[in-house]
This record gives sequence, C-alpha cells and structure tokens, in this order.
Amino acid sequence: MGFFGKLRGEFVDIIEWLDPTQDTLAYRFERHGNEIKNGAKLIVRPGQDAVFVNEGNVADEFPPGTYTLETKNLPILSTLQGWQHGFNSPFKAEVYFFNTKVFTGLKWGTPNPVMLRDPELGPVRLKAFGTYTLRIAHPATLLRQLVSTDGRFETDEIAEQLRAFVVSHFVTWMGKAGLSVYDFAARYTEIGEAMREALRLDFAQYGLEVMQVQIANISLPPEVEAAMDKRTQMGIVGDLNQYTRFQAANAIEASANNPGGGGNPAMDMAMGIAMGQQVARGMQEETQTPPLATPPPLPQQAQYFVAVNGQQQGPYAMPALQQQIASGAVNRETLVWKQGMANWQAAGQVPEVASLFLAVPPPLPPSA
Repeated sequence: MGFFGKLRGEFVDIIEWLDPTQDTLAYRFERHGNEIKNGAKLIVRPGQDAVFVNEGNVADEFPPGTYTLETKNLPILSTLQGWQHGFNSPFKAEVYFFNTKVFTGLKWGTPNPVMLRDPELGPVRLKAFGTYTLRIAHPATLLRQLVSTDGRFETDEIAEQLRAFVVSHFVTWMGKAGLSVYDFAARYTEIGEAMREALRLDFAQYGLEVMQVQIANISLPPEVEAAMDKRTQMGIVGDLNQYTRFQAANAIEASANNPGGGGNPAMDMAMGIAMGQQVARGMQEETQTPPLATPPPLPQQAQYFVAVNGQQQGPYAMPALQQQIASGAVNRETLVWKQGMANWQAAGQVPEVASLFLAVPPPLPPSA
C-alpha cells in the first residue's frame, strides 16, 4: 500500500461490509495494519453480526446497529489491550463480519445407491436428493472452528462436510424406519423434519443451525422402476382375456375399414378368421353353465364298543347300537367306549348313547 493509501486508512473511520455475493458466511474487514481509530463508526446491518478479535482472542460481539468504538463500547477489548492513554492512538484489532441471513438452496444427495431392506419388495437400492437451509447461530463458534484467519469464508468451503452429515442421517433414519417405497411420497415432510432434528447437534458444533431439510426425490434403479410400471399396467388392464378380446375386436374393425391397406388379402382374411374364432370362443366360455358341484362325503358316524358278559363287542354304529338296546343286549349299566373317551362308561351316562334308550319303547305288559 502506498503513502496515500496508508494516509487514507488513518482518516477513514467507518467500518462496514456490503456483501456483493450470495454465499459468503464470514468476511474480515481489511484496514492498513489492522489499525482502527478510537471513535470510529462500526455499522452492522440487519442480517449481520460483527466480532472483534484481538491477539487471537474474541474480544467483543456486536449485533445489528451503529456503534462508536470507544472505551465504554469495548470494555473487554480495553481490558485486553490495557490502554493507558484513553485510546488517543489507533488500536489494532481484527473485525469479522458474519452473514446471519438464511442460506437457501444448499444441495445434498446420495453419491451412490443405498442398499435397504423394503418390507414388501425385499432388498432394494435407493437414491435420494434434495436441499437444506442453514444460518449462522453463533458467530464466535464459527470463527473458532472454521473461519480462523480466512479473509472470506464461503459456503462451498463447508458444503461437502454438511452434505455428508445430511446423507448419513438420511440413510440411518431410513434403515431404522422400515418404510416401504410405496409410502415414501406421503412421508417426505416427516422424513425431512426427522433429519433436521438429527442434524441439530452436528451443525451446532460449527456454530450453525439447520433450518429446514427438504427431500426432492427418492428413486429406485431404472430397471426396478420399469418392472413396477409393468406391474401397474397389469393392474390397469385387469382381466387379460377381456382385454385380449377387446384388442382383437378393434383389429377386426380396423381391418374392415381399411380393405386397401396394402397388406396380403389372404393373410388379412386368416387373421380375421382367427380373431373371430378367439372372440367366439371367449363368448362361449362366458355363456357355458358351470358344472354342478359334487357334495362332500357324509360325516363319519360315531362307533361304540360295548362290554357284554365281560366280552368286548363292536364297534357298533348308532343304528346298530340302537338295535342292541332294543333287543335288551345293552342296558343303561352296560359299559361303552368310543375313540376319544378316556375310560369305559355306563351307557346311561353317555348323553349320545343315553338318548337311544328314550327312542326304544318299553316292553308290552303281560297279557291277562
């Protein structure tokens, strides 16, 4: 810097920053020898914060406003400097301006497809991309962690690291959520909000705050999307036989309306006959009465064993057992058993068998 530049630096006492860019996070105000005159004006505009740095220490922070840099405005800086002459001479300090507006349109995306387990489709590979917004929440933290002595710190210098944070939390959330690809479109807002909350601590360590995470698209590989399109087409077509007959009828009509189309007449006739036969066959299938259904076999009747004179007899089906009761060979005290019974029981104690005694008429009275 020449003599006049140095002289101009001594007399110009307005410190301000007009940002001509859209992506600058921090800017160091340049003065000759970092000399700032006592009584200089500091102008911090809306959407800005200013930080004074003295000998590597953060001395003071200034929110938007206009300040006169004097001892009473800089108590911390005056303590660090230990001025004994009332700031009659210029003092040396660095001034960093920070852009506290919301930075929008910052892009993120998965560099490679991510393998996930879909509850309906099984293992799938997904790609996703979108945008996020951020702002500076704590300028001094950003200065210590990232800016340091950088004269102009822009979003490109940290975009790669922030993008890695976003992708990492997206993959983690999707892996734990267990959502199907069919449900993604309805959950974009929910996924973005969950990612914003998860990213809060990662951004805070640099003095930043993530304001919003937006998902523009979550997609499958092209071949999987093509297969899903085929499946959708089949659902729209519905009954394939009906669709085939409809197409055949349209083809016949088109051929009839264009007899001079230049094709082979014999081939056209053969195709027409074949299509007609297909339509007729389909109509015949629809009009045929389905065969009568064969009834199922009758349920198997219970069969009982009986103990007569200490001998096991049977098994008897219910009609045969009723005949034994009618003949007097089986009475209410006769032991009976069937499959499923734990032990032999008296016939009168088995409800199913006891009911047979009611159907047997009592013996005739003796004749006079």
